[in-house]
Amino acid sequence: MTIHSDQNTHSRGADAHHADSAPLDSAPADLAKDGVALNGNSSDRFDSAPISRLVGFQVEPGSCGEAVVKLECKSHHHNPMGRVHGGLIAALADAAMGIAFGRTLSDGEDFSTIDMQISFIRPIKVGLITAHANVIERGLRIGFVKCEITNTRGKRIATASCTCTLFRET
Repeated sequence: MTIHSDQNTHSRGADAHHADSAPLDSAPADLAKDGVALNGNSSDRFDSAPISRLVGFQVEPGSCGEAVVKLECKSHHHNPMGRVHGGLIAALADAAMGIAFGRTLSDGEDFSTIDMQISFIRPIKVGLITAHANVIERGLRIGFVKCEITNTRGKRIATASCTCTLFRET
């Protein structure tokens, strides 16, 4: 996953949107101590990412290092067995973890996801699922994020984690 700090593009793996994509809305980042960006308001650049609009992710306002992303699952999200496709659940986890990590970026920083794991715990057919992501650790070059996806009854649907690498834009 690559999130460009110029706020004009947001690309994710094979579903990459290029620089000719529509610019994303954003608000100026507030800075916490140590220069960590607090992009947690509802108008931050992650709220309207092309992938979120395409799939129907609902990004909640959040604070630095945290994200909540929801998806109303319907029959058009099903795999051939009549359950929500695991790839969509993984995309939800990826989006939530990317948003959580992206909210820690300072001006001039960028990142890419270098590893992601997901464990599917129970299937879902329809209904609202919610991904809660938190940055576990963020260093100067690498960071770790975890995510838990639950249904409306609070039952775990999946858990995920990822490793991100940081770099300075040139």
